[in-house]
Amino acid sequence: MNSSTSQRIADLSPGEKRALLGQLLRKQGRDSKSLYPLSYNQQGIWFLYQLAPESTVYNVNFAARISPDVNVPALRRALQRLVDRHPALRTTFPAQSGKPIQQVHEHQKVCFEEVDGSTWSGEELKARLLEEAYRPFDLERGPLLRVSLIMRSAQEHILLLVVHHIVIDFWSLALLLNELGVLYPAESAGVKAPLPPLDLQYTDYVRWQAEMLASPEGERLWAYWREKLAGQLPVLDLPTDRPRPALPTYRGASHDFTMDAELSSGLKALAKAHGATLYMVLLAVFQIVLSYHTGQEDLLVGSPMVGRSRVEFEGIVGLFTNPVVLRTNLSGNPAFREFLDRVRHTVLDALEHQDYPTVLLVERLRPSRDLSRPPLCQVMFVLDKPHRLAEQGASAFATGETGIRMNPGGLVLESFPLERRAATLDLVLLIIEMQESLTASMRYNTDLFGPATMARLSKHFETLLRHVVGQPATRLSALKELLAETDRQEQAEIRKAHRELNIQKLQQIKRKSVSALHLGNDGVDGKPKYTNANRRY
Repeated sequence: MNSSTSQRIADLSPGEKRALLGQLLRKQGRDSKSLYPLSYNQQGIWFLYQLAPESTVYNVNFAARISPDVNVPALRRALQRLVDRHPALRTTFPAQSGKPIQQVHEHQKVCFEEVDGSTWSGEELKARLLEEAYRPFDLERGPLLRVSLIMRSAQEHILLLVVHHIVIDFWSLALLLNELGVLYPAESAGVKAPLPPLDLQYTDYVRWQAEMLASPEGERLWAYWREKLAGQLPVLDLPTDRPRPALPTYRGASHDFTMDAELSSGLKALAKAHGATLYMVLLAVFQIVLSYHTGQEDLLVGSPMVGRSRVEFEGIVGLFTNPVVLRTNLSGNPAFREFLDRVRHTVLDALEHQDYPTVLLVERLRPSRDLSRPPLCQVMFVLDKPHRLAEQGASAFATGETGIRMNPGGLVLESFPLERRAATLDLVLLIIEMQESLTASMRYNTDLFGPATMARLSKHFETLLRHVVGQPATRLSALKELLAETDRQEQAEIRKAHRELNIQKLQQIKRKSVSALHLGNDGVDGKPKYTNANRRY
């Protein structure tokens, strides 16, 4: 590089330097290349796919009602622009010599299907949507993005988008919704969409990850997790309603509930008063509930981190999420506010070391494997909140939350919730932070748990949240006793209801017996009146 070139680079603004760096990285890493290695988390999903290629546990989907009308050609073109813009959406995963590679196709036509559903009943509509939402993908041949537009009437359409998790995460889904709001009106008007070019793509992240892990920084991260997860790792042993299958089937369902604005604001105030975050408060309470149900004090709970620690990766569609393992100890019977401080330190440390992929962690730690359980952790906690690159509510919309409305670029969308039929873990608590409230979903493995158990867990969670807002000095033993008392009251109410039901049944039997007696005693002075049939005997 000559002196004049060096001077020109020195004169560039920080933004121009980042753009130039992006161009150099792209040129260095691609150079007419279309085959790339996988990230570690992609490798983990690919391996599970080989074991169960018909499984739909990694199908990411959401549906929306579009009204009052939609420009279908413009919508199709806008979706094609998304596929053209984000290479991850036109990637497939063949194998070479038994090892996976990701192949980025230069062009791929968007998989967009128009369906006439004008004669379907409401139940048939839901059944058709579920059938498509949980149709398996072929990772080797693709496509890994499917879009269906179902016409219910001239004024109403249902949009269904299904993507395989190996190429996307929920941050990416929110990004796509945001960009659709820019592309759709531009395509409707026949003008160029004002979206900035992307300097990097997902394969640049894969290369960065490999280089980082091979550097001293990678060794520093490994040293932290090796120490944090040293020794015999605890297995979270939640009591199940049914025996655990020898191999997971990933069948799932969800129990949804809402926490009102008063509780939401109280939790945020509690977090602020103790130098914590809403995430830390919710996680701490969830861990206490888990400890109450298992009797364990050393807990491993997974929690997905965004995985975009570098600002250059924020606008890229791909699988960045990394589910880190949060190990927390509840021993010593601390007050809740003291336990919250433990959780705060655990979370802050995990955030600092979140770039170490959990799949590699499992590979290097080699924990005792039980094929009936996921490795490291069986339960996950998630708090989803809007991020600055997406419209308010886009994150909640992308996760399929009920009753969410968006208006991206004139495309009026109302969320159309789909039944949850898959579960990657035993239990996942997903909480979505709305403007004034919190909505929550207990997503669970139906081979292990029934709806009543999830309703009970949800009740316990909300009971403790309301208690600690007003009394954060309460010790953990007292909080667990509060849950025990809640259970005793519930059992007493169930027994009372059963007694009342039995009494009602006895009264009904008595009334029927009396009625039958009266029907048979219609003679004089209450004596039976004999009929011809009686005379036969």
